[in-house]
Amino acid sequence: MTELGINQAELIERSQVSKATVGELYHNSAQRRRSARTLEALSMALGWHPRHLAAVLKGQRVPGIGEPVSRSDHDVPGRLAAIEYRLAQIETRLGAIDQVSDRLDEINANVEAMIRFVDSNRKRVKG
Repeated sequence: MTELGINQAELIERSQVSKATVGELYHNSAQRRRSARTLEALSMALGWHPRHLAAVLKGQRVPGIGEPVSRSDHDVPGRLAAIEYRLAQIETRLGAIDQVSDRLDEINANVEAMIRFVDSNRKRVKG
């Protein structure tokens, strides 16, 4: 929490989670099943995605800040928003790959031109 610039009292205030629960989690003194609401409140109080701690607990990919939240499998609008968000991320990555591919094509063309230049100079020197 120190890295995030927040202390226990601030976390309790922001999250509205009980002091006892925050203390148990902070000191890892009680292994209990935590409610989705508790994990969501703590995640948001820490400035993370609402599903951050739940994802960590389940060993899943941690959602990025700003990534839409799907409340359940039946939350069609939430799931659609999450799909659109991931699609936008994929489009961005594909755009970056296209830029790298274009740059590699330029480098390849330059290398081929250099090889032709060296070959023509080699023929002139021998001939």
